[in-house]
Amino acid sequence: MSRVGRLPVTIPDGVKVELSAGRIKVTGPKGTLEQDIHPDVGVAIEDNTVVVTRSSDRPDQRSLHGLTRALIYNLVTGVTRGYERVLQIEGVGYRASMQGKSLNLAVGHSHAVVVEPPAGITFEVEGTQTIKVTGIDKQLVGQVAANVRAWRKPEPYKGKGIRYRGERIRRKVGKAGAG
Repeated sequence: MSRVGRLPVTIPDGVKVELSAGRIKVTGPKGTLEQDIHPDVGVAIEDNTVVVTRSSDRPDQRSLHGLTRALIYNLVTGVTRGYERVLQIEGVGYRASMQGKSLNLAVGHSHAVVVEPPAGITFEVEGTQTIKVTGIDKQLVGQVAANVRAWRKPEPYKGKGIRYRGERIRRKVGKAGAG
């Protein structure tokens, strides 16, 4: 049995889970999320928990078992607490600001980069160096944060660029003959 897959997902108060043919819908205080379910995996609601089962012990079934349980857990967590990714900007003259709901980045390009948030995502800027990407869909929050980071990835010599909070950049030594 999958160690992750066999754990039931507890449904907190105020959250409604609906099962239909091959789809699960989770509604909570922050919104509604839906997810397709693979036909080889069984999902049932029992005593205020969601239980995931599998039909056989093949390796592909085992991986789908744990994946499906993790996706359902992410749906429940998203509609109750939401998700957040924090990005840090480092570098002289690099900064971020809000322009309405859009994120305005000055990260060394000849022009300001304006990032429009997709539906369900909000940006917050603290000071000029910290960006918070928040939303209820874990996958979408991570993808939008990666897209913002891609505008100026941290470089290994001085460490300038946009990085995740807590990310460590492997630094390289500069020119050996400088001096």
